[in-house]
Amino acid sequence: QVQLVESGGGLVQAGGSLRLSCAASGRTFSSYVMGWFRQAPGKEREFVAAIAASGGITNYAYSVEGRFTISRDNAKNTVYLQMNSLKPEDTAVYYCNAGHSTYYFHPTLNWGQGTQVTVSS
Repeated sequence: QVQLVESGGGLVQAGGSLRLSCAASGRTFSSYVMGWFRQAPGKEREFVAAIAASGGITNYAYSVEGRFTISRDNAKNTVYLQMNSLKPEDTAVYYCNAGHSTYYFHPTLNWGQGTQVTVSS
């Protein structure tokens, strides 16, 4: 079973950047599609981005496309989310998870603790 640990969140001003990391344990990381989700206060968790097992295909939510970039390093069992041009509405706890489809991503693992991203206006 893969376990996930997110990091890299923090407080940033609008227009700034952050890079999130998700470290996964387990030898099967490279066989999974990996994705990022976020949950703002009082809202449901929502999909942000996903990346194929090989890294060759990515998929983004409309709200972040062009500003966020998902990538992965299978040698390090880590998936990243580079977030640029951040907006206050990006404020949320960010989580990663593993799935089987880049375009119809459904999380398959227990959620980690997430990492808080706060964007001030």
